[in-house]
This record gives sequence, structure tokens and C-alpha cells, in this order.
Amino acid sequence: MVRTARWEEEKSQDGVKWRQLEHRGPYFAPSYEPLPEGVRFYYDGKPVKLSLAAEEVATFYGKMLDHEYTTKEVFQNNFFSDWRKEMTAEERKMIKHMDKCDFTEIHRHFVDKAAARKALPKEERQKLKEEAERLQQEFGYCILDGHREKIGNFKTEPPGLFRGRGDHPKMGMLKRRVMPEDVTINCSRDSKIPEPPAGHHWKEVRCDDTVTWLASWTDNVQNSIKYIMLNPSSKLKGEKDWQKYEVARRLKGVVGEIRSQYRADWKSREMKKRQRAVALYFIDKLALRAGNEKEEGESADTVGCCSLRVEHVRLHPEADGGQHVVELDFLGKDSVRYYNRVPVEKPVYRNLRLFMRNKDPADGLFDRLTTTSLNKHLQHLMDGLTAKVFRTYNASVTLQEQLRALTRAEDSVAAKVLSYNRANRAVAVLCNHQRATPKTFEKSMRNLQLKIEAKQQQVADAKEELRKARADHKSRGDSRSNRRVFLKRERLLERLEGQLVTLRTQATDKEESKQVALGTSKLNYLDPRISVAWCKRFGVPVEKIYNRAQREKFAWALDTASEDFEF
Repeated sequence: MVRTARWEEEKSQDGVKWRQLEHRGPYFAPSYEPLPEGVRFYYDGKPVKLSLAAEEVATFYGKMLDHEYTTKEVFQNNFFSDWRKEMTAEERKMIKHMDKCDFTEIHRHFVDKAAARKALPKEERQKLKEEAERLQQEFGYCILDGHREKIGNFKTEPPGLFRGRGDHPKMGMLKRRVMPEDVTINCSRDSKIPEPPAGHHWKEVRCDDTVTWLASWTDNVQNSIKYIMLNPSSKLKGEKDWQKYEVARRLKGVVGEIRSQYRADWKSREMKKRQRAVALYFIDKLALRAGNEKEEGESADTVGCCSLRVEHVRLHPEADGGQHVVELDFLGKDSVRYYNRVPVEKPVYRNLRLFMRNKDPADGLFDRLTTTSLNKHLQHLMDGLTAKVFRTYNASVTLQEQLRALTRAEDSVAAKVLSYNRANRAVAVLCNHQRATPKTFEKSMRNLQLKIEAKQQQVADAKEELRKARADHKSRGDSRSNRRVFLKRERLLERLEGQLVTLRTQATDKEESKQVALGTSKLNYLDPRISVAWCKRFGVPVEKIYNRAQREKFAWALDTASEDFEF
């Protein structure tokens, strides 16, 4: 196959990712557009004309007035603190209490603006679409080794209020406008260096051919680096994905030996080895992240396996009908709560009891272990092995096993897709990929139920029509026209019953998925070749599993996976 070579050949062995990289740089968020004269901010019941900087930040809050975030005290306090920094001395003297601020008119202005945009005539919408396409063509592509490649997101993030996931302690803080002076450009030496906007300059221009990002800047809220990257469908991204899953597949050959070793180390005389062995068990069996050390106060109190504290663990000799049950309760990545009660092997339970002895709740559970030392050990076990590789391996193996157990060849396509999503859900639960029930869930379920009821009525009507056609067919004899009417009614009933089954399956799927985020594992932890092979084996259109963007991202898997692929 010609395109197979695109993913598996021509890989540089010296860390060089490209020889030529040329692009236009990022597209910056447009300047702030002041509020119309008739839209006012009120403080203590009186209208206040804000300075431009303070007004812009006020609009960020006003836009979110109907959002759950603005009801949270942490969000309000962080916003008010950062907003006051943007005020003039006179404004700070006047505006001292958040509860006296009234953003209602600002909120209504943006609601009306959004409604007006939706109601634009077709010609105006077409103009906006054409302008977006012009920007895409100008900024959304780069030249990479002589090929025109699509860029993932070529726009800098607009200023606004930080939201974060879960109960993030920094929610409500001001995300400042990204300026050219904040941006580092990465391109090849012989390329045309992108021009910064008039009157500005880049922070730095570099030529680093060992990385794949085109531009970067530091986010002011979390102090993390943001990147403009190639589109997931690009050759380099495809190669990176392919390599990631190949490393996870290599783990398959040594995982038995690794498990035997950490089981043996549960009895080690060295406390460090025991702790490392129990931590590895958690990473392997519960798909916990290793966890990274953070500076105190730098971000939310999130932890991973290595940074678990005694307060995050409770031991139950018996619970939920099982023995040696461990209860884990902590904030994981993105401040999403991880809660699990799980029976563990007896030596693990005993070791945990030992690790917790004579310690305060705030003490580290694995006090002889660091993420660095664990990763060093993993590298020793297998080249390229990290805790994330374990997650990828266990997620992919779980999907493959669940698909084997749940899929029946004789099922309809809708039933097979339900089986796939159930297998995907098992992985999402393993990886703790939770989400809040969507706000639109009740409404969409009601609409779906109405469709089901309407379809049930159509089926009932079709059954009655078929009954009449059958009776007519019997009374008038087996004429060609009678038989044709009878067969037409029969086929209609069959089609309607199939549609009813599909709608009921969709309702079941929607209900089961309402608090589970399937996308994260599907896009980041599941080898797409498993899904592609399953689709080919069971005659399920790949469009039922991956949308267009996802099919572009996993083009390498669509090209290379046969129906008998095994992870």
C-alpha cells in the first residue's frame, strides 16, 4: 500500500522532525470593541462609566452571567481581585464590593448580539463564512518539507476568565490578551520569517527542528506553555500517534514479567522497593497517573499515584461484599475527583497498612518514592515505558476484550455501535474520564422520547395496515396486485420496526453515557486500529465510530489496519 509508507518510513533517527518549516505565525484575537452608549454597568444602583481596560474585563463576567461558574464564590473572588487590578485608582476607590455590581445590561447586550448573529440573512452568513475561510487559507496552513500541511489551531486564545475543570482554585482569574511580544516563533532558517502585526515584534524567533510546534507563549494563569501545533491529520502527528501505540504494544511482550517482579517486591526488605511495587500495581490495575511534583501554591491540590497522601486512602478489611478493600478519594488531573472502592490483593492491603502506620493525614503515602525515580525505574524495565504507556496499554487491551465479549455478528449496526460505546465506557471508567451531566440532557432525552412515541404509533398503524392487507389478500385471492400491496406493507413495517429499535438503542446509549466522557479515551488512549479492525470485521461503517475530524486524525490507522489486527 502506497500510503502505508507515509506513516512507517522516512523517519529520522537523530530526533530531527523536519527540514523545512514555513508559516504565517498566529492570528491574534481582534482588539476590544467598546460597549455601545446605551449599555451600562451599575454599581450600588448607579450607572458607572468604566475605563476601557476595566470595561473589557467586566464584559467577560457579563457574558457568563447565566453560567453556573458565576454562582461560585471562588470564581467571583478571583474575578473581582483580578478585575480591580485593571481598574483606575478612582474606580478602585469606588468599586469595592462584588455584591453591589450589576452586569445585567452587559449580559443582555451579548445575548441580543448572539441572537442577531443567528438571525443574519443568508448573504451575511455567507460573507462571514468566506472571511473565516480566507483566514484559514492565510494562517491555517504551513509548508513542511515541501508539503502544504494544515495547522491545528492557528488562533491565539482570546482574553477572558479562566474556567478550569472541576473545582479549580484559579477559576475566575483573568486570562490576559496574548500579544506578539509574548510569542516565540519556530521556523526553518531559510524560510520567510512571519511578519508580526504592525508596531509589534516577536519575543523570539528560533529554529528548533527537534520539536513540531510552530509558535508558543506562556499562559499567565497557570504559567503553562501553550502551543500552535500541526493538525492531528498531519504526517508528523500521525507518526507520533503510531509510535505511541507501538510502544504500548511492546509492553504486551514484557508486562507479565513486570507484574511478576512487582509482586515479588511486595515482600522486599527495602521499603523503597515495596512502595514502588504497590504504586506500580495501582498504575497498572487502576490506571492511575504517576503524578508530578508541583511548587506549593502553584496550582490546585491535585495528586497522582506518587503524591498520594494518607488522607486520600481508607482501608476496609471487608466492604461491598469483598475483602481487603481500598477506598481512594482525591483530586486528580484538572481537579476532577477520583473516587474508587476496590478490592486489592492481600499483600497490597497489608503494605498499605504498613505505609500508613504512625503517619499524619497530610503525610505522603509513598514517602520513599518520587515521580522521577518511578519513571527512571520504568525506563529500566522497558525503553520508553512511562505510567502513561500503562494507561494506553490497559485502555486498549480493555477495549479489545470488551468488544470481543459484547459484539454479536447477528446484531444490527445500531446494536453493534451500542456494544462499542459500552466497551468505550468501560475504558472511560477505568481512566476516570468523568463529566457533569450536560445541561441539554433532559431536553434532548425528552425529544428522543417523543420520537420514540411517534415511531411506536407509526409501527402500530403499519401493523394495522398489514393486517388489513393480509385479510384482503386472503379474501380476494393471490392476485399480483394484492400480493404487491401486501409485500409493500410488510416491508414498511419491517423498516419502521428497525427504526424504532435504533431510536430505543440511542436512548439507552445516551442515558448510559450522560456522566462519562467517551472522547478522551477514544482520542488519546485507544489504539484506533482496534476500532478500525472491529468496524471491518463486523460491517460497521467507520463513520459510526469516528467523525470526519477523527477520521482525518487516524488516517494512518484506516490505511494500515486489516480486520484481523490484534493489539
